[in-house]
Amino acid sequence: MNAQVKGQVWLLVVAVFAGVWLIRNGSEPVTPPAPPPSEAFAAGPGPGSSPPPPPHQSQRPPGPDPTTPTAPLPPSAPVRLRIPALRVDTPLTDLALTPDGSLEVPPADHANLAGWYRDGPSPGAQGTAIVAGHVDNARGPAVFYALGSLRKGHRIEVTRRDGRTAEFTVDAVEVYRNEDFPDRKVYGAADRPELRLITCGGGFSKRTGYQGNVVAYAHLTNTH
Repeated sequence: MNAQVKGQVWLLVVAVFAGVWLIRNGSEPVTPPAPPPSEAFAAGPGPGSSPPPPPHQSQRPPGPDPTTPTAPLPPSAPVRLRIPALRVDTPLTDLALTPDGSLEVPPADHANLAGWYRDGPSPGAQGTAIVAGHVDNARGPAVFYALGSLRKGHRIEVTRRDGRTAEFTVDAVEVYRNEDFPDRKVYGAADRPELRLITCGGGFSKRTGYQGNVVAYAHLTNTH
């Protein structure tokens, strides 16, 4: 999972979110929400393809039609991320790669802090932007604890250093076991502005921790 291709680095994210919230005298882990199969991509289309059909009118969140193409923004570092449906409002810190090629993680003691992979595209710019956050830490749920509750059509807002806000619409939410993590699908270059949110999930083992990752896929649908 550590290969490089021109213009894109495959990041090793599996098993990097080490925080675990234990209850009942530390004997039992709390299980974060997992996305149902209905929130995965339908057979065939995937990241970089045409946007999925919008949700039913009564379920569509307020905002622009998510099928309308939106022009990319110029690069600018993100400073804050909001997910209204999950009541997530988090500052963003820079993340780089460690010497072994894995992605750094935000400090575990800052529960409400996510991180942006600074050597990749910035959110709103052309390509695939990566944001990672802990699912929990030793004291309880962390910033992306509820990521598995995200649904197609939900909105993600990213405020950038240039004062612009990039709004993304969720295309799918999927969960992968460590051994099945699809690097190219998650990190592959895109021909439009896309966003990935990543945290731990996929079950828990007392011996090895979380068994996989939850990944939310989204594409740019509005800027202001």
